[in-house]
Amino acid sequence: MPTKSPAKKTATKKKSQPESENTADPALREFFVDEIKDIYWAEKKLVTALPKMAKAAGTQELKDAITDHLEATKVHVSRLEQVFELLGEKAQAKKCDAMAGILEEGNGIVEETEAGTATRDVGIILASQKVEHYEIATYGGLATLAATLGLTDVKEILGQTLSEEKDADQLLTDIAENSVNYEAAAEVEA
Repeated sequence: MPTKSPAKKTATKKKSQPESENTADPALREFFVDEIKDIYWAEKKLVTALPKMAKAAGTQELKDAITDHLEATKVHVSRLEQVFELLGEKAQAKKCDAMAGILEEGNGIVEETEAGTATRDVGIILASQKVEHYEIATYGGLATLAATLGLTDVKEILGQTLSEEKDADQLLTDIAENSVNYEAAAEVEA
């Protein structure tokens, strides 16, 4: 069984970094910060995209779920700004090509489906879950990496957001399974 070397404390701290960080490869820390910039862009982009999805949704339940998640997404942006502060970095967004593609696909679904139909709502749920799954993968990986880097406070912040993203995904699944998918199937049969 390999032994782990004890984490070393850095002699100098960046700006206002309140927690100590181990001396992992600087390239790993740089990669971590770059990925934080990526998800920061994604969350900020969602703040502008979610109102459009809510407006396109046909059922009040789906509209409410999207609107509620918009408010949570604003909190996620704020939390990422806390993460930047803990890292002693300027809050800066870097275009997230993955999220840009997922959102473009979601816009296509709205454009290609008929307004007010359950079929459109099925498409909106599917597109929204793709967003959630990307966020779950990203926050999960970043929280694990934060732990590796010895960034306990950052890990906790990212973990809190991860939990909320999982809850949002489950809510979308519930909406689909309890009503929207069946309503869409009935549209096809009618």
